[in-house]
Formats: sequence, C-alpha cells, structure tokens
Amino acid sequence: MVHTTFPEVAVGKTEAQLLVAMVLLTLLGFLCVYSTSFVLGYRLYGEPLAFLVRQLLGAGLGLALLVVFWRVNYHRWAEVDDLLLLGVFLLSLATLVPGVARGGRWLRLGPFSFQPTELGKLALVLYLASSLVRRGEEIHTFAQGIAPYLVVLGGFGLVFLLQPDLGMLVLYVTLTGFLLLVGGVPVRHLALTALGGLPVGGLLVVAAPYRVGRLLAFLNPAAYQETYGYQVFQSLLAIGSGGLWGRGLGASRAKLFYLPAVHNDFAFAAWAEETGLVGALVVLGLLGWLVVLGLRVARSAPDRLGTLYALGASFVLGFQSLVNLGVVVGVLPVTGLTLPFVSYGGSSLAVTLGLVGLLLGVARLAGQATPQREEVA
Repeated sequence: MVHTTFPEVAVGKTEAQLLVAMVLLTLLGFLCVYSTSFVLGYRLYGEPLAFLVRQLLGAGLGLALLVVFWRVNYHRWAEVDDLLLLGVFLLSLATLVPGVARGGRWLRLGPFSFQPTELGKLALVLYLASSLVRRGEEIHTFAQGIAPYLVVLGGFGLVFLLQPDLGMLVLYVTLTGFLLLVGGVPVRHLALTALGGLPVGGLLVVAAPYRVGRLLAFLNPAAYQETYGYQVFQSLLAIGSGGLWGRGLGASRAKLFYLPAVHNDFAFAAWAEETGLVGALVVLGLLGWLVVLGLRVARSAPDRLGTLYALGASFVLGFQSLVNLGVVVGVLPVTGLTLPFVSYGGSSLAVTLGLVGLLLGVARLAGQATPQREEVA
C-alpha cells in the first residue's frame, strides 16, 4: 500500500480560478432554480422555496464532497475505487426494489431522495483512471483493455434499462470510451467494440415507443411539435422570446406550465428567456471556463493518475453540458441529462461539486514540490 504525505500550501492560481468559477455557477444555479420552480413549488407544496431548499441541501452535501476530494491525497482513491464503484452499483440496484425507491431512479432518504447513478459518474471516473494505471501495458490486450469495462457497463446498463434512464447510460458509455482512448487502449479495439455495439444501441431505441418518437421528433420537429417534439418546440419559443436582454428575472412564461421539466432538463431555456442572449452567454462562458481549467489541471498533473482523473472529471462536466444544451436548442434528441449547476437536482449538484473537488485535489498536488512517497508493505 502506498501512503503519500504532502505539506500544506496556499491555494494556487488554478485552484483559485476553479473555486471562482464554481462559486459563480453555483450561485447562478440557485437563482435559476428559484426562478424556474417557485410557481411549481407553490402548486405542489404550497411553498415557493420548496425546490430551492432541496437544491441548497444538495449543495451542502456537494461542498462536503468537494472538500474531501480537494484535501485528501488523490492517490488514496486508487486504493478503494473498485469498492466505491461496487457500492454505487448496489445502491443503484436498490432503486429497483419497490418501497425503497421513488420514480425508479431515486432512493428514499426520509423526506428526501438521492439518485445513486449520479454518484456513479464520480465513482466511474475514479475506477476507470485507477484501473488503467494499475493494468499498465496489459491494457493493450483486448482481455485487459476492453473486456473488464464491458462487464462494468453491462451491469450498469441493465440497471439503466430497468429504471429506465438511457441518457445516463449514454454518458457512462461515452465516459468509458473517452478514458480508455486517452488512457492508451488501442484504437482498433475501441473501434471494433463500438461497431459491435451499434446494433445494440439501435435495438434499445426501437424497443421503446417513446424513444422512437423522440428520434422522429428530432428528425422532423415541425411534424411532432404537439406530441414528442412539444418540449423542444416550447424550449425554442422560450429562448427566442428572450431576445438580447431577456424578459427579466422571474418573468419567464415557459415556467407557467407551458414547458414541462422547465426547472430541470430545460432550465437553460427559461434562463435564456429571462436573461436573454447576454445571460445565456454568461452561463456558457462560465461552463466553458470551468472545463478549460479542468483540462489545464490535467496537463499539469504530477502523474498519469492525476491526468486521467482530471480528464475524466472535465469530460463529464463538458459532455453533459453539451448534450443538455444540444437538447434544449433542438440539435440532439431528448436525453434527460441535466445542465451542471444550472438545472434543479440535488444529487446532480452534489456530484458536480465532487467532480470539481477532484480537479482541485489534482491541482493542489500539481502546485506542490515533488512529493516524497513512502512505500509500505
């Protein structure tokens, strides 16, 4: 077992920039969640602040995760990564048990709920990066570079299909493919695996009528604007009506039950309606800045493990943002993935802050002198 001791140092420049971007996005997200949900909160619970309070609780859990991943030597996660992933998988299985789950995806925690597969994004980054480093040159073989990860994806894929949550399955698959690629797995092995998976993906789409409907609505929005394409149609109306400066905070019409899931999957549409092109660019700029900072951390990481951790965290934040924004503006089929920081979802926000904490942890060690490692049998 390897234990590494690092001296405490002041917050570095990259860490400070990550914290600034995170704080601004979190505060902006609180504002967006309140603005898009207070009407729904009043209707459902008689309390306009209901959704904001839950988001604040998610932020509290997320800040705890952020501090842990920031201050604990990130090499420690390589010692327990497989156990963490197994724990998340078992919790995800528990969502399929009647009576302990809500909506097929959330576990009940008293009056609150938690989505284990959100935590799985963080656990999967830790497992993929750590296992790629452990396997070393063995990843150049199909048996070690591809097969173990197909088993992991197969297990989670079964859970996602039963929930169902195809959007999260897409995220897990693309994250795995990305980290295997940058981790050194031969491209030919990845390409052959992807080709073999295409028929499976096609079957998953046609197996559910609503997925076929979403695909048809994506291909021909005008023909399905009253059915499967209704959300995207209303989303585009909201964005277009925002103009340059927007209608004003709290003045969205889409949230008056015209746009379903406006506080969740389509939060960006309501934000653009209320703050206009200027407000939309602020969100895009902050998200882009956060991802760029993550890539900067990956480039300056002190070792391969840190690089893969930072690349994985940056990929999740960037890919999920692009997919959500693509859905909102109608260039991608509806997937159900939220926009990091901006959309409502306590589990999503907590894990997003945990990913930022992982980036901070790698950046912290990158800014220090060469660590002194002590080998312990």
